[in-house]
Amino acid sequence: MPEMGWNQVIVYAAVAVALLLVGARAIRGEGATQSSFASASDGGSAVGSSFSISGSGGEVVVDVTGAVRDPGVYRMPAGSRVNDAVARAGGAAPGAELEAINLAARLADGQQVVVPRRAPGGASTAGVASADEGPISLGTATVEQLEEIEGIGPVTAGDIIEFRDEHGGLSSVDQLDQVPGIGPATMDSLRSRLQP
Repeated sequence: MPEMGWNQVIVYAAVAVALLLVGARAIRGEGATQSSFASASDGGSAVGSSFSISGSGGEVVVDVTGAVRDPGVYRMPAGSRVNDAVARAGGAAPGAELEAINLAARLADGQQVVVPRRAPGGASTAGVASADEGPISLGTATVEQLEEIEGIGPVTAGDIIEFRDEHGGLSSVDQLDQVPGIGPATMDSLRSRLQP
């Protein structure tokens, strides 16, 4: 067997080191991917656990309020979900009614995420808001809340919720003019009663 020269040994060693580095990077990347999916496959306990999202460029700024441990305004990677925003705000506080919001909805820039509290007797405080309490959050509005707005019936309210969910949330009330059945007069009512 012919002997290898120092040049060949150095080349083989460099190739071996490069392969080890690539393998280590692949294993580290695989672990991060698994941990980001682990919290989502947990069922409802994903809220409050850590999360990992690889940024695909850009950020969104959201206001997380209501029944969370640390309400506030947070910068989130583009493509984040409501569940991620709740986790970033310290997770759900005792008495939170997470079933009342869509945790899988994509966050939109400027969106307010309101986590309702369970009222005494088991009712949600999200559905108890009256018309006098100010604008309703478009990101968490229910069909019942939308029906309270002048010119919105059950069909249009359902269409608005469907449009919001299809687009992963809305950053502006003006986007609702794309929903069939909403004319200029209805848009005026929506602008005065809703906020992004």
